[in-house]
Amino acid sequence: MSSFHSQFRLDGKVALVVGGGSGIGRAAARAMGDLGALVVVGDVDAAKAAAVAKDIADASGRAETLTIDVTSEPGVGSAFQTLRARHPRLDVLVTTPAVNVRKRLLDYTEAEFDKVIALNLKGNFRILQHVGRWMSETVGGSIIVLSSIRSVVVEPGQGVYAATKAALVQLVRGFAAELAPKGVRVNALAPGVVETPLTDPIKQNKQWYEAYAKRNALGRWAREDEMGGPIAFLASDASSYVTGTVLFADGGWTAIDGRFEPPL
Repeated sequence: MSSFHSQFRLDGKVALVVGGGSGIGRAAARAMGDLGALVVVGDVDAAKAAAVAKDIADASGRAETLTIDVTSEPGVGSAFQTLRARHPRLDVLVTTPAVNVRKRLLDYTEAEFDKVIALNLKGNFRILQHVGRWMSETVGGSIIVLSSIRSVVVEPGQGVYAATKAALVQLVRGFAAELAPKGVRVNALAPGVVETPLTDPIKQNKQWYEAYAKRNALGRWAREDEMGGPIAFLASDASSYVTGTVLFADGGWTAIDGRFEPPL
């Protein structure tokens, strides 16, 4: 049995982060690079991917980039053909892409519905299929899918987004059940409110921002780097008996009512 310290290391592993150019994907890439993985920073924005890869290299890690658009099946196929030519195996996948159209359900257009479904659900499904097949061939690996607290709680304006995040949890469970015989683990991370470029509009609204901070037990938003640790844990051998589950990193959002503390 290896030491607990070594179980958290990712030395010699190849880790792909789809959506690694910013936000939680960037945090995941940096964390795994710091733990010894060769990180492939995958993103539709090549410049952002290159910037993250440089950050990892500047910190004495190993990184490369991969341009990938999850909304295009031919594009995804081509990206994985390129990646397979570079590496004989893939040990870790973190997939983060998501979009939200904040709108009440009765006001949603079909085009807006299709946009959210196409990226959040279908795009991630494409990635999971390609990686699932590859890891099944090489036998072994860890897949981490970004879900959200919105998979279990929802507010006005997030109904379709929430539906996709709940659907991703069920896809995770399905893939976990089907890929387990090949030694592939599949889990989801469900963050709460995290300060990323995507949440900047909320940060500009002081009342909205503070309301979210007060809604969780810790009374604050998460930094994006605080998602790197949970992801690295799920990627590592320290979580070797963890599959088909959801790890909530939400500051206690789903544990409390968060609206009023009664005098006891």
